[in-house]
Amino acid sequence: MSARILLANSQVPFARGGAELLVDGLAAALVERGHTVDRVALPFSLSSRAQLVRSALAWRLLDLEAVEGRPVDLVIATRFPSYLVRHPNKVVWLIHQLRQVYDLEGSRYSDFDDSPRDRRAAEMVRRMDRRTLGEARRRFAISKNVAERLRRFNGLDAEPLYPPSPLAPLLDRASSDEAEGDAGGAGYVFTAGRLVRPKRFELLVEAVARGGPDLRAVVAGSGPEADALARLAAERGVGDRVRFAGWVDDAELARLYRGCRAVFFAPFDEDYGYVTVEAMRAGKPVVTTADAGGALELVRDGVNGFVVEPSPRAVAGALDRLAADAALARRLGEAGRRTVAGIDWDTVVARLTETLPGTAGSRPAGHAGAATPADPAPSAADPSPEPAAAGHRGDAAVDS
Repeated sequence: MSARILLANSQVPFARGGAELLVDGLAAALVERGHTVDRVALPFSLSSRAQLVRSALAWRLLDLEAVEGRPVDLVIATRFPSYLVRHPNKVVWLIHQLRQVYDLEGSRYSDFDDSPRDRRAAEMVRRMDRRTLGEARRRFAISKNVAERLRRFNGLDAEPLYPPSPLAPLLDRASSDEAEGDAGGAGYVFTAGRLVRPKRFELLVEAVARGGPDLRAVVAGSGPEADALARLAAERGVGDRVRFAGWVDDAELARLYRGCRAVFFAPFDEDYGYVTVEAMRAGKPVVTTADAGGALELVRDGVNGFVVEPSPRAVAGALDRLAADAALARRLGEAGRRTVAGIDWDTVVARLTETLPGTAGSRPAGHAGAATPADPAPSAADPSPEPAAAGHRGDAAVDS
């Protein structure tokens, strides 16, 4: 049946990353299967603790049950705080929560401290999460890693549901570029993403500096760490062997994947990471680290890539090994193709829409993933604990 579906996603103005790609891909997949789809996005800001609370409660004030007198059949919410939205048929496909008050609390990636103001704000976020995620008809997460965080911190279950890469059609195309990584010796190591601290691109720069003289790398993406990474490469004497390509379009991104010898992806405890899926779809081995989070659900050491300690020496060793052995790189890359072959939109759409009337999975909200009625949802009229005064910076958001 055709349904009217809204996709809810919080938006940091002027920023675009994996979350936006996921929503775009889901919207296209739903439309292809006959549904009427639109997006709802509200700006999200961490500029102060008070603004954080206001950004969250704005979602709670929305009435999305009907638009111009016509009912909305399903709302699919994604990341904090979009899942605060009210709807009788709300399904959550969780990208991530506000990690600064959960697993990143106390780390260099979070600016929440032990002050009374921050403790109040953090507890309010946790209360909102428990209530509004708990009321969803279904809960899914983009990885086992995200689902485990939800269980550990909020006591709520979610089913892992991997999103396909929007690059898949381009990566599946046979191309002479695929031989490029083996032409002229070691080829190059490729990576992509927003140039922010949690992605740890400095590990790759340091690894190239420690690796063999033929080891080269290409980094695609832009972000606040771009200048610092370029300076680091120059300081380590590898400015001519690490190329920062900046932002590239999809066609160029796919070409860079197909042409490389291997892909490096070693963020700190990543939610999921399209890079792993895209590398494997392109038939390339992935070098990651033991603390990389979601990537470890797909990368198997010695099978479709290498999992090493998060040190430049260990990363360099794995990259040198692949640079020296084209046959090994091809073998691991082909295993990677098989690893991600089952990640597709048919599966995702079927699971996310199973609560629609008339579908096989439709059932009342009283199953295990439904709301806990003893824990009522927060409202704008009762935003306790009291939000902090404005003016405190909170710029440590982690991209997906």
